Amino acid sequence: MDQDDAGEWEKLAVIENPFEAQILESILTEEGIDYRIRSYHDTAYDGLFQMHKGWGEVRGPGPEADRIREILDDIRTAGHNREDAADTAADIAADTADYTAEKDADAL
Repeated sequence: MDQDDAGEWEKLAVIENPFEAQILESILTEEGIDYRIRSYHDTAYDGLFQMHKGWGEVRGPGPEADRIREILDDIRTAGHNREDAADTAADIAADTADYTAEKDADAL
């Protein structure tokens, strides 16, 4: 979807590392949520800015902003608490199913 179609897109969060970006991208794609992930890597400076600014950023349309932030928070919680990571992944999957069902119901 073009940015014009989605209205105003905003920077929602800084991505900490490529693993976080990959997991977020996978979940957002699975849920059908519009987003853009941009790396701050610059080959001319060999990634120098990533040490100070973070790995990159995620952008999304206003209506999806809260859901994108919620998913990213869930990913970060799972990453900081390895023992609960499997449970959190299951919770994210359940939330995804619930959110998708709600979105489909609203479309009818």
